[in-house]
Formats: sequence, structure tokens, C-alpha cells
Amino acid sequence: MKEDFLHYIWQHQYFSKLDLATTEGEPLQVLRIGYYNTDAGPDFGEALLKIAEVEWSGSVEIHLKASDWHRHQHQLDEKYDQVVLHVVWEADVPVYRIDGTLVPVLALKQRVDLSLLQTYERLQQAKDAVPCAAFWPAVPPITKTLMLERALVERLEAKGVEVLQTLQSYSNDWEQTAYYTLLRGFGFKANQQAFEELAKALPLPVVRRHQQHVLQLEALLFGQAGFLEEAQDAYATQLQQEYAFLSHKYTLTPQAMPRHRWNFLRMRPANFPTIRLAQLAAVLHQQPAFFSKVLEAQTVKQYAALFQAPVSAYWQEHYLFGKQSKGLQKSMGKSSVQNLIINVAVPLLAAYASYSDNRLYLEKAVSLLEELKEESNRITRHYEELGWQAKSAADNQAALSLYKRYCGPVNCMQCAIGNKVMKQSSSAA
Repeated sequence: MKEDFLHYIWQHQYFSKLDLATTEGEPLQVLRIGYYNTDAGPDFGEALLKIAEVEWSGSVEIHLKASDWHRHQHQLDEKYDQVVLHVVWEADVPVYRIDGTLVPVLALKQRVDLSLLQTYERLQQAKDAVPCAAFWPAVPPITKTLMLERALVERLEAKGVEVLQTLQSYSNDWEQTAYYTLLRGFGFKANQQAFEELAKALPLPVVRRHQQHVLQLEALLFGQAGFLEEAQDAYATQLQQEYAFLSHKYTLTPQAMPRHRWNFLRMRPANFPTIRLAQLAAVLHQQPAFFSKVLEAQTVKQYAALFQAPVSAYWQEHYLFGKQSKGLQKSMGKSSVQNLIINVAVPLLAAYASYSDNRLYLEKAVSLLEELKEESNRITRHYEELGWQAKSAADNQAALSLYKRYCGPVNCMQCAIGNKVMKQSSSAA
């Protein structure tokens, strides 16, 4: 058993109130359970209780054993002086506040329906990827739908927080933040860290001065990425000359990345980082005010256009410097564009919704996802096996969030679906 089970029991008051009393034998009434605290300090704040004939307003702390109070050093922490009730599964020792006063204790071990504990343990010990898989068919569709919608918003808000952290590091410069987010997205999974490093090694102000010239953009990108040192053909030589001048002008050379930072392993040539860099140069050339365009775009087609620009003539026929191939795509593929909309445009919209306190941008992000095609993956297949079917990228993102936040870490007590399972178990008893 984990404390989250007792948090759930207290929050929903799923325990017998018959002759409710503290371990000291004083009658107890719960007038208000308090609000659940996810920050440091007692578990529930602003609770209202009546112990004997006195009403107490304060906090409720929850532990499996009363002795956990000492194990967590609460007797030395002034935040816990406001605790008016210590809720435990087992009251093994008395506990005291800093001033030496006894903390009232409510022991739940004999007050909780055994079926609830059995269901909880079954969820915790489940071998399925989705812990509630055995219960899934009995959960009402509306419960699952609402939980998935909640999980989607939580995922978008979390992505927005990441962007806002980047924004803070760039002194609230949204275009710089969008530039970093764009480069990070262009790394996809295999080269995300390398593109993040490139974004830091090649500042946007430098890029802005040369956005009208694709050759200079490519020289800056390939030079800072460390790809020009071994290049031999005429085009590479031209880029080397441009980069030599520009890197000296902006003092970029000491920041150039080592070649080994880039991953080519098990990749189709169309996904090589060299091709991604050429595509990025084309996008930067075509979209000089990228963040503004993200806010202004209205349709999926307009968002897709932000990431679709034909690469320069050289990269239409090469996948590496000196390696010719005429079968390459001239611009970003449809699947890759969708990936960039999901991982670049949507997080930027979610972040700006929070920053501007305007949920219309969050709604726009959700609408975008709802219009994009679903793509099955290892995680979403867990839910598909239970009969759930994704209809859009929004559904896929919701399923990813549900798994990573709740199912994967077996965080069932914070999930509406897990709560429903527990409630049905209690009702059936």
C-alpha cells in the first residue's frame, strides 16, 4: 500500500463514520476535508473538524504508520504545527508537535471496506501495461472520454510550461524562444539534443541578419553543426568560405559543434541531419518572423506551410556532402510536417495561452490536434487492445499523457478512470 490510497480514502471519505473517534477516544466529526496540497507541507489544508466539543481548523497529514511522522522529521518542522488531525492506516506510536502537544490521530485500518483495499492492490500489482485493463470494459465511456480530455489538456499545459521556461531564459523574447523550439523540433527524436545545442551555438540575431540569403544560412547552420570540416566538393567549398567569414565576424568558431554529436544510425537518407539542416535553412529563409506566423495561422494547411519549403538545388540532389542522389524529397514529408505541428506549433500556442491568459490559443492548439490524423504507436496500442480507437492526433496525445502520467507509474488514485473502478468496487461490496 502507498499513501496515495489513504489520500484517496480521505478525499472521498470512503471509511466508516460509525462511532468515529480519535485513537484517544475523543468523538470526531469531519466538517470539511480540506484542499489537497501538492506542494511541500501537510497533505490537506484548511480542513474543519470537530473533536469532542471543539471545532478545529487546520491541516490534515496522512501516513501509512503514525511513526512516519518522526521518520519524515515533521516534529521539527513548523509547517506541521498547524496539523489538527493525523490520518494513518496504523497508529503505532503517539506523535507530538514542536511545542509538545499531542496530535490527534484517526486510524483507518478497521474502517475501510476490504473490497476497496483489494481493488487497489489489484491495480497496483497488475501486470498489464494499463493497470485497470481488467476493469476497463465496465467503466462508462463518458468517464474515459472526460479523463482523456483532461489528460490532453495536462499534456499541453506541461509542454507550455517547458516553452515558458525557455522564454524566461531568453528574457521573454518570443521569437528567440520559437527559434529554439523550432530547432528542437527539427531534431525529431534521434537528433533533438544536437539541434538544441545548435540553437544555442547559433543565436537568432545572427540568423536574422542573413535570412534573405539561403547560401549564408546554410553556411551558418552547417558550419556551426560541424559538417563543413570534411566537405570536399565545390558547393561545400563555397559554404566553407562563407562560414569562415561569418564565423570570424560573429566570433562563432569556438562554439562549433563536434561532428560526432549527430546521429545517422538506422536512418533513411531523407531523415539524415544534413537534410534536416537544409530543410531548416529553407524554413528560416521563408519564415523570418516564425512565432508571429504561428499565432496568425488558422488552418492546418497554413500551419503545414510554415514547415514546408523546398531545399536549395544542391540538397535536391544530395543527402551528404559529395553524396549524390536524385530520389530525395525536396521538402519536408507529410508525416514529418505533422510531427512539427504537434511538437513545435502546438506547444508554442499552449505556452502563449498561459502567458497571455487567453485560453483561445489553447483551444486553437486542441483544434489543430483534432484536425490532424492519428498515428498509432507502441503506447496507444495498449488502449487500442482494450477497444479504444483514436480518431485524431488529439486522441493520440491524450493517450500518451494518460499512460505517462497515470498508467505507467500506476497513479490510479489520481485518475478518474481508476477512481471509477474503486467506486464501483465499493458499491458492489
